[in-house]
Amino acid sequence: MDRIVVTGGRELNGTIPIAGAKNACLALMPATLLTDEPLTLSNAPRLADIDTMTLLLRALGAEVSRLDEGRVIAMSSHALSSHRAEYDIVRRMRASILVLGPLLAREGVAEVSLPGGCAIGARPVDLHLQALEAMGAEIDLVEGYVHARAPRGGLRGARIRFPFVSVGATENTLMAATLARGTTVIENAAREPEIVDLARCLTAMGARIEGAGTDTITVEGVDRLHGATHSVIIDRIELGTYMIAPAITGGTVRFPGARRDILGAFIDKLEEAGVAVDDIEGGLAVTRRGDRARAVEVVTAPYPGFPTDLQAQMMALLATADGVSTLEERIFENRFMHAPELMRMGAKIDVHGGTARVTGVERLKGAPVMATDLRASVSLILAGLGAEGETVVSRVYHLDRGYERLEEKLGACGAAIERIGE
Repeated sequence: MDRIVVTGGRELNGTIPIAGAKNACLALMPATLLTDEPLTLSNAPRLADIDTMTLLLRALGAEVSRLDEGRVIAMSSHALSSHRAEYDIVRRMRASILVLGPLLAREGVAEVSLPGGCAIGARPVDLHLQALEAMGAEIDLVEGYVHARAPRGGLRGARIRFPFVSVGATENTLMAATLARGTTVIENAAREPEIVDLARCLTAMGARIEGAGTDTITVEGVDRLHGATHSVIIDRIELGTYMIAPAITGGTVRFPGARRDILGAFIDKLEEAGVAVDDIEGGLAVTRRGDRARAVEVVTAPYPGFPTDLQAQMMALLATADGVSTLEERIFENRFMHAPELMRMGAKIDVHGGTARVTGVERLKGAPVMATDLRASVSLILAGLGAEGETVVSRVYHLDRGYERLEEKLGACGAAIERIGE
């Protein structure tokens, strides 16, 4: 199993390109199941999770080709051969549940294993199933599989109000609603840029969608969707992760194509912590002011709030900030598993339920640490960039699910980082 070795203490300067959004692409790929015509995605990230979704779609009978070294995904679902998403594939990634809505809407039947993924809380799929039931689907759970069947004549439009915001449930419902008879109104919908990106792609395929990016999305069902070509939005979580790197190490890093609007709450906290985020031609540049960041209070929230997927990385920054910071996690339970590993590096962190109190130290010290999930793994690498000595991060297979060419991107800016095999 690979490990990543980081030798800290080097200032970062240079340019980091940001890939297409993993979370957007994982929702866009199942949209191919809604049509028998080709769907092509450009600006696709080259990640393990994309490989998993490719495998799943092929197992259902879709044709999936990776072009331009994987940056373009060409798909066609003109001859599906299966309605069953097997446990062996689905267990690897929670986003696999996103084939359920499209399969059910177009084929009228779907069998999808309950998903796996990172161990950062229960994250049940109840909202997905309740939304589809509201649209007329009959759903049974049998031996770990969701067995879903649409009524005769297909899914029906419905008014669906989620009790809390769920990105995945919004995506599944949105895709299913495009082919449902009548009007579907999704209330308390997720507002993430990835939802807007999915709606843009579906609209290009002939869907009739209004309100994406707000908390109420209205979908007028159509008889069929056609093919389209769509460019995947920039990955705001990858962007936010790399923006933290110069905030920890010092120096200035530029991010071409970066947009302030997709990370407003996060950028506000960076600037409050004493990090300069400057608008430059065609992107953003990040520079730390002074020798250390300042302590801040962070509360995760659904978009447009502070992203839960940047909480671990922010903790790495605050571990060496001047003062006492608090991070309150309101999205997922069990999402402070990186805290004990940061403490191995000398961080002073107190966790009580969903709140972590971080007392900044002048400098962390390199240590052997172990990744517990995707975002935790990159937080340890960020901490290692600013630590004294060598940090060895094990179980980095999590990292490969969400970060493309990380060692190359950081290395190009002066980081001492390498991957070694065991």
